[in-house]
Amino acid sequence: MARRALAIVLLVCGFLTMVAGPAGAGGVHGARVVTVLSFNIHHAQGTDDVLDLGRVARVIRASRADVVGLQEVDRHYSGRSEWADQASELAGMLGYHVVFGANIDRDPPAEGRPRIQYGTAILSRHPITAWYNTHLFRSPNQEQRGLLHAEIDVRGVPVHVYNTHLAASSQTDRAEQTGQIADLIGERRRAVLLGDLNALPGSPEISTLDAAFRDAWPVAGIGDGATYPAEAPDRRIDYVYTSRDVRPVWARVLTTDPAASDHLPLACRVVV
Repeated sequence: MARRALAIVLLVCGFLTMVAGPAGAGGVHGARVVTVLSFNIHHAQGTDDVLDLGRVARVIRASRADVVGLQEVDRHYSGRSEWADQASELAGMLGYHVVFGANIDRDPPAEGRPRIQYGTAILSRHPITAWYNTHLFRSPNQEQRGLLHAEIDVRGVPVHVYNTHLAASSQTDRAEQTGQIADLIGERRRAVLLGDLNALPGSPEISTLDAAFRDAWPVAGIGDGATYPAEAPDRRIDYVYTSRDVRPVWARVLTTDPAASDHLPLACRVVV
């Protein structure tokens, strides 16, 4: 009986060793599971025309996301969002780290007031060790867009999260912008791209990203993945892409409080 018990223990230990791999191959740089969220918050004005940043925070909290890419974020922009620094306020409500990429950046309305800014933000439970925002191609009369990059320390593993919001009314701009994004991210490992891309699957601009990265929805999502408009979604224009070494486990469109924005948030769990 003792020999049988010893054999079982040795078998289990051997199996765990195979799963974990040798210490040199894993260790502190072993795989990490991260839940990411892409959410166009429409400066916290919901489909009921109510401005409610707390409602956006509740949606994010309910998602249990580790990292969040937000689009259409106001920072002291105007009275439409009560001149709030929305990125910082959301980070404070949730207890996350935050960086903000200003794609519109104007002089303050009066001396001593902060600059008028609008753009994207990345929130993270984990420390953000470096970040920068790159402005993307813009035709005349088109709104400036950008690619926000944050390097995030996920328990000792550097994960590169990118967040973007592509041109709404110019396919020419979107095609240029996706080409730039593919070049900027390149062959970087442990990379995740979040964003409102304002383009449908199969469009030329999306095909550019499909060739460079992995679209998480066909791999890990169920259904059509439609995120817009929030009250009756019929278009998939919000995406999560990953580098080839990142594995999407599941992807879901969240329907919690669809009145919070004109987009539904897209969540995805990945192994990096």
